[in-house]
Amino acid sequence: MNNTFVRLNGLTIENFKNVKNGQLSFANPRKAYRTSVLGLYGQNGSGKTALIDAIELLQLALKGQPIPSKFADYINVEAQNASLHYEFTVASDIGEYQAFYDFELRAERIESPQNMAVSSSEEPHYRAVIAAEVLSYSYEDSQIKVRKSPLIDTASTKVFAPAGKYSCLIGKDKEVAMNLMVDKKVVMGASRSFIFSRELLTAMRNNQAGITNPEYKRHMLLIESLVRYGNFELFVINTANSGIISMNMLPLSFKYEDGTNGAVGNILIPLEDAAPIPEEAVSMVEHVIANMNIVLSQIVPGLTIRIEKLGEMVFANGKKGVKVQLMSLKNKKAIPLKYESEGIKKIISILQLLVVVYNRASITVAIDELDAGVFEYLLGELLRIISEKGKGQLLFTSHNLRPLETLDRGFIAFTTTNPSNRYIRMSKLKDNNNLRDFYFRDIVLGEQIEEVYDPTNNAEIALAFREAGESCGS
Repeated sequence: MNNTFVRLNGLTIENFKNVKNGQLSFANPRKAYRTSVLGLYGQNGSGKTALIDAIELLQLALKGQPIPSKFADYINVEAQNASLHYEFTVASDIGEYQAFYDFELRAERIESPQNMAVSSSEEPHYRAVIAAEVLSYSYEDSQIKVRKSPLIDTASTKVFAPAGKYSCLIGKDKEVAMNLMVDKKVVMGASRSFIFSRELLTAMRNNQAGITNPEYKRHMLLIESLVRYGNFELFVINTANSGIISMNMLPLSFKYEDGTNGAVGNILIPLEDAAPIPEEAVSMVEHVIANMNIVLSQIVPGLTIRIEKLGEMVFANGKKGVKVQLMSLKNKKAIPLKYESEGIKKIISILQLLVVVYNRASITVAIDELDAGVFEYLLGELLRIISEKGKGQLLFTSHNLRPLETLDRGFIAFTTTNPSNRYIRMSKLKDNNNLRDFYFRDIVLGEQIEEVYDPTNNAEIALAFREAGESCGS
């Protein structure tokens, strides 16, 4: 399992937020690179964050976690459901899969728990539901070649179809089937994925009759690889992180391995004052910081950080903790990290993940507004280094156009003004063209098949400012 490589190749979004239809391949169409980078650019409100939200939705599904109710509001107002389609390459020592995961996102009204109908002026509440899940794959190794076909299709009135795949993965125990039918309803009611639910995974793992079946092993290797990917190798950093940093909290995202031990996740460290963290987390934070400092001191010359331990304490649940404060060290002087700029804090919060993207192939990091607070020259150089010499996958949105000059143009995609064809790559672009200049020119001239900018009128904007000022008594 540790030698399995998972790469998210692309996705298709339908009726999700302001994207009626949008398709993106994450592969560079110009040249084969070891790393996978995609920067998405475009006008405000044109579907950039929808990409990050779709990847967050994938992460939640693969982890078997409940989908937050906010996603019910992400279904396009003109549609009943949203559809999402994800494509993967899963490579192992044995063979290679092309995997496909599809589902519908539905909004299901939450009924009042009261046993009488009571009129209310309040708006109805909805939960987000994952439905009609389908996991398919094709496979090839030195001995066999399997054409693409569904492995698990939950749209069936039974536990799942096809019947042959069900028999292979679960067996023929009727009691297990009956329990899974109940689990299926419970899982959907809890806004979780059924394919990647703990309940279904446990039933498949407990199928002792399948252990010696090569087909069972092939199916399970794919499923377990995607589960591991969602839990340990897929990271989503959204704009909430920037908001947390503004409130003097540092969301430290990390993944590290030390011999046979490792850790993955994030920890929120208050910066305003010294704050307690669990005792067992201290050594992990120290390890992550020491690892980051190697790169941090090169990105911001002479800067390193450390944690100052200010004494032990006991939490309300009886567990031990340590009160710590993050310190910034520059020119041999230590000051609390809270006094550093938000750009420095942003870099620190994601730096360990960028280190992992650079060094590990089976890793995906998706970041919304990567450029927030980061000096544009530094941003361009960091992305250039990762794209040319890294191994993993970095997907990001940005408003800063400097990366258009430092990255291979195959790493860049753009949003359009057409919600039915939301994502494109630039065409009619020559090798000697500067992509940044070309993009500006296209905003003015509109030379692509789809417009990339909804024009604004400076005179109308000025008039609107004047009218607004008059209405408020200015």
